[in-house]
Amino acid sequence: MRSDIERIGKRLFAEGLLCGSFGNMSVRSGNGFFITRSGSYLDVPGTPVYVPMEGDVPEHASGEYRVHRATYGITNHQAIVHAHPPHAVACSLACDRIVPVDAEGMLLAPLIPVVGGACGSDDLAEQVAGALNVYRVVVARGHGTFTAGENLDEAYILTSLAEHSCRILFLTGSAGRR
Repeated sequence: MRSDIERIGKRLFAEGLLCGSFGNMSVRSGNGFFITRSGSYLDVPGTPVYVPMEGDVPEHASGEYRVHRATYGITNHQAIVHAHPPHAVACSLACDRIVPVDAEGMLLAPLIPVVGGACGSDDLAEQVAGALNVYRVVVARGHGTFTAGENLDEAYILTSLAEHSCRILFLTGSAGRR
């Protein structure tokens, strides 16, 4: 699993979907999940931290563990990627939902909801988990994407797709109009 996190982290960095130590990933396991460490660079993530679905959270778990815990609590998703794609973040500041106009976006994520909530908060966790219960991609306003899938590869592809679709919206002058 650590090698999968590192491989996906390298792809996220290569595509400019995150920078610095921002973003996190998790994979469901047993009665909890493994999540990247707080402050870790996703291309060299170190050892993931196991967070149980209930009870105390280890000190070094990502600050967004609440979103992951809430999402796993109400969905069957097996993996989550949280990134900071710049075009998706910009679109989230201009609208309450993102409607892709490109073929891949219309096929794989025809509607991308935008939700609110402070970083690391229970409110954000509730909003994101509720959206990921219906959709596979959601953008936290001004913050970044959360994508979910059967594995990290699927969640990564959806992150890349969201950024691509938002970039197309900007290039066509359609960002914020839908």
